[in-house]
Amino acid sequence: MKHQALEQLQILAEVDQDYPRQTLTRSQRLERWAQLLEQNPERRLSTLHQTEYQPASQRSAMRGDSTPISVAFDDPVLRAAGLENDSYGEAKRFFQLSDRQLHNVICYCHFGATVNAATAAYYIRRLVPKAGQRGIFSRLRDMFVG
Repeated sequence: MKHQALEQLQILAEVDQDYPRQTLTRSQRLERWAQLLEQNPERRLSTLHQTEYQPASQRSAMRGDSTPISVAFDDPVLRAAGLENDSYGEAKRFFQLSDRQLHNVICYCHFGATVNAATAAYYIRRLVPKAGQRGIFSRLRDMFVG
């Protein structure tokens, strides 16, 4: 799949930017990403080098061909839900992940130059809240407020 900027596509075709986006919860987006990776579990995917050492602006722009993020971006459902490109920063925004969470899925220091898709899916699934699981702030509020 060839990735092109919106401006390039508008030269070739009429682009409707008002097309309604499919609404998916954070959990649904993460679950979909994991499912896409599990479709070809032995596939070797590229990692991103030293994400934790990059300045925020450079880290945000990091991308690579055939990464776990590009697998998500190749999916029309996730693109329709608002995934705009296959960069680190866009994955962080779209999947609502912290740098630490995304680092654990995509960084070279954990897996070397490549990670198999099943391993990436495993780490993504760990980010999906379990049914009935409440966050720490909800539990603290209940303790103090009642």
